[in-house]
Amino acid sequence: MIFAANFKTNHTRESTKKYIEALLAKIIAKKEEDKVYIFPPATALDRYEGDFVLGAQNAYMTQNGAFTGEIGLQQLEEFDIKTILIGHSERRQFLGESQMFIADKFAYFQSCGFEIIYCIGEPLEVRQEGRESVMNFLLSQLEGIDISYEKLIVAYEPVWAIGTGRSATSQEIAFTHQALKKIIQKPLLYGGSVKPENSEEIVSINGVDGLLVGSASLEAESFAKIIIG
Repeated sequence: MIFAANFKTNHTRESTKKYIEALLAKIIAKKEEDKVYIFPPATALDRYEGDFVLGAQNAYMTQNGAFTGEIGLQQLEEFDIKTILIGHSERRQFLGESQMFIADKFAYFQSCGFEIIYCIGEPLEVRQEGRESVMNFLLSQLEGIDISYEKLIVAYEPVWAIGTGRSATSQEIAFTHQALKKIIQKPLLYGGSVKPENSEEIVSINGVDGLLVGSASLEAESFAKIIIG
């Protein structure tokens, strides 16, 4: 299983350091085959050590240059970061990233050999239209994406379940993951109001290869419970 923590705009470098120390002490008994990823905000990136992968929540398609407010490869290379989140619904919705822009970003970081956790997910109005509409919407978010890329991990996060406290039902997750598995032969994570109370049930669903966790990952004890089960 893969367990990924997306801190979003939370934590500092100091608190991230303390978090990682606490988390590693708590997950020492995790299954050897399970992988843990941590995505702090850009200002909290550093050279942390331990049995986990440190990734970037976002970066721009450049080594360096005149791109105010962005970080490029030069900044990620300082910390040997070669993993990135791309396509998260919050960047699509709030920051206006189009599918064309996201596909270009994907292609750039693919060319740089990054491991990519690529996010897809439908809004509530699409979910209410039924399964066919959901799949058509999710497939539209794969336009321009090389789904055969060897370092690709896909995360399915229904937008209506992110930060709302409402996770998709087991039936909804099972259908969507199994339908996606027919198209994408890559690890497929679920995200959307994952918490210790429902994580064990979700990872037991056929087609779920792990979890992308938001608010429930902000405390080391909570994320550790999700990992350990």
